[in-house]
Amino acid sequence: MVRDSVASHVMRLLVGVAEDSGVPEHELAFIEGVRGPGLDDDLIRFPTSSLLRVWELIHAADPVGGGARAIAAADRGRLHVWDYLASGAPTLAAGFADAGEYLSAICDPVARISVIEDGARLTVGHDNLRTGTAVDATINEYALGLILRRARDARGDGLRPVRVDFAHDAPPWHHHLDAVFGTGNIHFGQSGNRITFLDPESEPATKPFDPELQRVMRMYARSIIDSARPAPGWRDTFRNAIGEALADSHGRGTSLEEVAHRLAMSPRTLQRRLAEHDTTWREELEAVRYDHATRLLRETELSLQSIAGRLGYTDHRTLRRAFQRWTGQTPDAFRRAA
Repeated sequence: MVRDSVASHVMRLLVGVAEDSGVPEHELAFIEGVRGPGLDDDLIRFPTSSLLRVWELIHAADPVGGGARAIAAADRGRLHVWDYLASGAPTLAAGFADAGEYLSAICDPVARISVIEDGARLTVGHDNLRTGTAVDATINEYALGLILRRARDARGDGLRPVRVDFAHDAPPWHHHLDAVFGTGNIHFGQSGNRITFLDPESEPATKPFDPELQRVMRMYARSIIDSARPAPGWRDTFRNAIGEALADSHGRGTSLEEVAHRLAMSPRTLQRRLAEHDTTWREELEAVRYDHATRLLRETELSLQSIAGRLGYTDHRTLRRAFQRWTGQTPDAFRRAA
């Protein structure tokens, strides 16, 4: 279920970063699932392609500071249980080992975290999704910055890496990263993305280790992975919005403008999405009304007038005419046969 997908926690974080970076709303509205109800559901997984598109928009809006902006937004808890696994172990090495084992709770399983201990040196690597474009710089900066933030959550803000390695080539502007990472020993064009600490355990833990809490968090992370489900497609999200609008209309019906507002997009953007899916407002409205009418006739004993009101029709006669157009039979005949 988690293959080629990422958790809603990551999408929520980065959509917020995109908005703060000035990405136009119509650009976000075109990304699969971003403007649907799944964004607030902790068990929903979004296509990795949607995540990469958000990263592209962040990079286009802020090619220098996009990664740093995402790092600043990643307060502990934004990535749910994974944040606490990474920062709540008895040692940093153990914390990032857990973070690697349960990384798919938030990321595409393609991503990997590695932990190497060499005497007093601890190196944490992050092998993530690669686009082969300049966007990789923004993603890599965020990934290592996130590791640093979780390390500081565990050992305090005074923790400083002694070296930072990036797999991408040096971008034209990168000196701001000295302040982001707390070191000027930053290297580009390396064999991987890595951040190295010297004797991090010399810093006292910010909180005492609780082995029972760690066990519970591991179980919870596994349950999230096992219970994950895909985000609804755009058409499903759109039809759900129509259904909700009809239910709230008290017989008034709904409009393209109202549904566009529910989806946090402009009517013009919605019309473009409909055209992209080779359909029209009228076709989708009729499809929703048909689905709701047949379900209500089959599963309830509501009167035709009540059903008509729920579908946004002014009276049952309008429903009768529409139902005969859809099915070739009357609602009464359909209900008897169901």
